Amino acid sequence: MTQDRTWPAVSVVMPVLNEERHLTDAVRRILTQEYPGELELVLAVGPCRDRTEEIAGKLAAEDPRIVVVPNPTGRTPQGLNIAIKASQYSIIVRVDGHSLLPPDYVVAAVETMEDTGADNVGGIMAAEGVTPFEQAVARAMTSKLGVGNARFHTGGEAGEVETVYLGTFRRSALERVGGYDETFVRAQDWEMNHRIRQSGGKIFFTPRMRVTYRPRPSLRALAKQYFHTGRWRRVVGREHQGTLNLRYLAPPLAVVAMTAGIVAGAFGVWPGWILPGGYALAMVAGAAVEGRGLPFAAWIRLPLVFATMHISWGVGFLTSPPGLGQPTPAKP
Repeated sequence: MTQDRTWPAVSVVMPVLNEERHLTDAVRRILTQEYPGELELVLAVGPCRDRTEEIAGKLAAEDPRIVVVPNPTGRTPQGLNIAIKASQYSIIVRVDGHSLLPPDYVVAAVETMEDTGADNVGGIMAAEGVTPFEQAVARAMTSKLGVGNARFHTGGEAGEVETVYLGTFRRSALERVGGYDETFVRAQDWEMNHRIRQSGGKIFFTPRMRVTYRPRPSLRALAKQYFHTGRWRRVVGREHQGTLNLRYLAPPLAVVAMTAGIVAGAFGVWPGWILPGGYALAMVAGAAVEGRGLPFAAWIRLPLVFATMHISWGVGFLTSPPGLGQPTPAKP
């Protein structure tokens, strides 16, 4: 790190909702960044069902760099826009309440942004679990069998990409595209990065920026996460024609094929069972390879985790209502 250079002031923004479990650790990782420039943290806190608001207030009372603002809707894009509006610096670092930054994260972000001229830079969503189930989810979320070949999941060389995890933005780029689209309850990162690229901006991935991510703690929570992600990714596809590729279409196609096979098998066409049976065997075989090094209690859960992610995403995509993501008409 060059000591005599001028480091720009940075605003970290974090939408927070029901993050009692991880908020204190996430905030401490931000406040202890090895960053020579000025830094502030804006927490946009939604109406929580746990002690998150109390914890946020206590943290703000202990450190003047923390600003707490209300996010009445509790939704992520609204919270991000509120936090960005309340922030004051020209570089915006987006963080989630269950993300843990390494000490050099902001330094890496600013250096990468200045070296590449990018409007948004980001790195690896390094999923790490604590319980056996979370460990299985973490392994699935960092494997190509689980999530495809997106570099922010699986790693890779630095370079321009479609989207990144979280992101560090130039405020000018956010203002140029009008910030986050608040109709996108999910997939708002991908959607806004698309608009930044359409406006001539550059999105850049670097493996230097590695964020520890805590996966969902239960099968139900994981299924809900991927179901809604699938639903909203289809909304992005409808809104921005030509942005869907085979990686996004593979889960819904697999769901359709397996459903057809099950129906055919149930009506006595026995070859129909080859499709769902083959998928199940593929998940077991894939888990045997991808799960190497995992504790047995995590490894045994991996096939079910893969299937839950794929099928939930596919069903969500297929059942995405045509009106999802459309502004609610004003009442007369």
